Amino acid sequence: MGYLDDEVKRLQGIISNIEGRVQALESRQLGGNQKKTAEEIRMILIGPPGAGKGTQAPKIKEKFNCCHLATGDMLRSQVAKKTTLGREAKKIMDAGGLVSDDIVIGMIKEELDNNKECKGGFILDGFPRTVPQAEGLDKMLRERSQSLQHAVELKIDDQLLVSRITGRLVHPASGRSYHTTFNPPKVHMTDDITGEPLIQRSDDNAEALKKRLATYHKQTAPVVDYYRKTGIWQAIDAAQAPGQVWKSLQAIFDGDKAKAKKAGSGLLSKLTPSS
Repeated sequence: MGYLDDEVKRLQGIISNIEGRVQALESRQLGGNQKKTAEEIRMILIGPPGAGKGTQAPKIKEKFNCCHLATGDMLRSQVAKKTTLGREAKKIMDAGGLVSDDIVIGMIKEELDNNKECKGGFILDGFPRTVPQAEGLDKMLRERSQSLQHAVELKIDDQLLVSRITGRLVHPASGRSYHTTFNPPKVHMTDDITGEPLIQRSDDNAEALKKRLATYHKQTAPVVDYYRKTGIWQAIDAAQAPGQVWKSLQAIFDGDKAKAKKAGSGLLSKLTPSS
């Protein structure tokens, strides 16, 4: 048994050394002095307008040092930068058409390839909205040897949403959202981070919202079913206070850590002889 014990210790030392070298290389790859996390996140946030995606996404971004890809903002940015995809999208929109799934997925891929923030993973917000879009996204990620880890749905009653949204305030540049009653900015009509003015969207009224919600439910139910079947869908009660919603999200992320730890323990247990 002495030989086996020595061999196990030797292999455990090799594993520990490899893990240390991997962490060092990852740190160098990300620039050494940048904020670094060993964790990576690849997720989508599903939820109707006003469910709290704009409140929770920046917190996830800060935790994982990842990119927040809100497809509407991303589309406007690509058009403003006059990228190849942006010019193509503008031509379609100017003609009154809808930007194709291939173009949107192409924009997401470009962000993943070129946006340094995406090294820590990504949060997708506002996409996919249909099953073909979900299938196209999965195909693109498979080509990158990646896959989604989570599809988190923020669930909330429509009537509560109406009361939430009619008081919603938005910082256009970042997408950060506030509420006059539930989550007011520190200074009236002013973004907490930049000090820039907040706006109230013209379509944030009860009648417009009810139409948007009807469209949302019709589109999203099949997408939720799609991700439920893949096993990555989880739901959170978004009627809770924002801090409690964040705790629910953290519980999901802590579950990932527990799984990773269990997998690592399983590897070492195979190398450890039973008594």
